[in-house]
Amino acid sequence: MNAVAASIKALRSAELFRRIGWVREMQGLAIEAQGPDVAVGELCRIMTRPAMGQSTGDMYQPGAEGTAVLAEVVGLKPGRVTLMPYGSVDGIAAGCEVHALGSESHVGVGHALLGRVIDGFGAPLDGRPTPATTSRRPLKSKPVNPMDRLPINQVLETGIRCIDGLLTLGVGQRVGIFAGSGVGKSTLLGLLARHVKAAGADMSQSGVNVIALIGERGREVREFVEKQLGPEGLARSVVVVATSDQPALARLRAAYAALSIAEHFRDQGCHVLLTMDSITRFAMARREVGLSAGEPPTARGYTPSVFAELPELCERCGMGPGGGAITALFTVLVEGDDFNEPVSDALRAILDGHIVLSRQLAHRGHYPAVDVLKSISRLMPELADAEQRALATSAVQQLAILERNRQMIDIGAYERGSNAELDRAVLVEPALLDWLRQRHGGADRSEAIKDLQAVLAHERPAAVLSSGVAK
Repeated sequence: MNAVAASIKALRSAELFRRIGWVREMQGLAIEAQGPDVAVGELCRIMTRPAMGQSTGDMYQPGAEGTAVLAEVVGLKPGRVTLMPYGSVDGIAAGCEVHALGSESHVGVGHALLGRVIDGFGAPLDGRPTPATTSRRPLKSKPVNPMDRLPINQVLETGIRCIDGLLTLGVGQRVGIFAGSGVGKSTLLGLLARHVKAAGADMSQSGVNVIALIGERGREVREFVEKQLGPEGLARSVVVVATSDQPALARLRAAYAALSIAEHFRDQGCHVLLTMDSITRFAMARREVGLSAGEPPTARGYTPSVFAELPELCERCGMGPGGGAITALFTVLVEGDDFNEPVSDALRAILDGHIVLSRQLAHRGHYPAVDVLKSISRLMPELADAEQRALATSAVQQLAILERNRQMIDIGAYERGSNAELDRAVLVEPALLDWLRQRHGGADRSEAIKDLQAVLAHERPAAVLSSGVAK
């Protein structure tokens, strides 16, 4: 009976017919095919031209197959299908057969992924065997019903003093880290991955890191895993990688695979820290696909699908109905240090807060180079108590006064005693800047707030600090 059951199962899964089309045209990375009968998002296999010396003549003969290139349907036209490849287009020629695979895109999920470095298909990049995942999950799923989301009321301790004290984040919040290239985004992400935890919780027991490295340099992947993340951080992490040399579709798939993996752990009741470096390269990949599919370019060449897909991606993060949560940190690579470029502008409106890294601070050796005056956490008023809010307001006021009068101080035009507010700001500046800096290791949130209170004690009476009410 076992042999009969196995035979029936094999017959049910057997490929009884094929949907086949033929390549007719190729421009750039966009491949136009006549057929097969497919839907947008479906995977296909393109049978390429055989290597030189294997063909019987100068013209390609259908059926004389070489290797196969995996491709995805990105657009439909009358009588034509537009595909983009996941690999090299070498060997693709007019007349190559296109085989529809008849399945939607899925990724394997499960605890076997912890401690692993994989690509967007779940294939290992760390030299170890393929993870033995327990189930599969679609790359694209619907976000949680907004009325089913639990409120964000638990503080997320990041271990970074300036964030915990002045930009308090919550479990389930979605935050952007905005910076130009080379300002310290990856270093900050490494610190967060190692030290973040929900207030009062042990991240090593209840938390999972899902890290998506999208469009990164190949050299930086291993450096991030070994130096920034470290063995302890990797043990509770899943790292999904698509380097900059890979096609646009591979970069998009890696981002969606990381999000689906994070959703799986969230549904298991875990707190997931999802970090994506960077969502800007995701947008650039989406722009490549959109332009190849015939979409019209808009601001800076970005297609309409980019600005439709960014909120879809971000809305899948946040609190879940069953107690699990995805706290999302998206790095935003600012082109030309222009913080008003289209992707940055759109993400500031979508996310629940933004942390801006300043190149000027980085040049002065100030790390992490967080520009507190340009950063905001939209949930801090609900998460921080009155005393911390008063301390944060006072610290921001001192930084704003110093920034407004910086030129006068630098040229020596400031005279002590001429402005009481500026006098107080200059008095606390050295200690405040030292508190904002943090080179190595994580800091306890409660200790960081006490240290900030001591720094500002030069300016505010102890009675005011204890009451939390400005007088």
